[in-house]
Amino acid sequence: MEFNFLIAALAALIPLVVGFIWYNPKVFGTSWMKVTALNEENLKQGNMAIIFILSYIFSLLLAVMLNTIVIHQFGFYSTLMSDPDVLVEGTELNMYAQDFMAKYGQNFRTFKHGAFHGLLAGLFIALPILGTNALFERKGFKYIGINVGYWTITLALMGGVICQFA
Repeated sequence: MEFNFLIAALAALIPLVVGFIWYNPKVFGTSWMKVTALNEENLKQGNMAIIFILSYIFSLLLAVMLNTIVIHQFGFYSTLMSDPDVLVEGTELNMYAQDFMAKYGQNFRTFKHGAFHGLLAGLFIALPILGTNALFERKGFKYIGINVGYWTITLALMGGVICQFA
């Protein structure tokens, strides 16, 4: 099984696109600015080129990790990777791995399945992290809901794209 960098790179664009929509003033942008005590003037002060470049790099890191969460076949190979015979053509382990992948290599490789695991990542990874930060930052439920909602939808879409096309 090979890692598809192109699909990961494309999936890493999803947070930028969803963020453009989600944080638009006509969607949740105005509410988000209120709960973060930001305004249009504050937002214009940042270096947007650096912000978008770093955001894309962070999104690429997420896309790389999501591969291992949404594509179960990576788990199969991760259990065998410490044995060099898995890569040696004709060895028993190599033939076993090839046979396994021939039979099960496409199982659970759908957009729906990847989106489900992305949704789980949003609820069981993003929510606890952002929720804990919000509690200590003294932010309310609205702040948590806006940000966790964004990441849950974003991770679901990223997971779907990666699982279907990688």
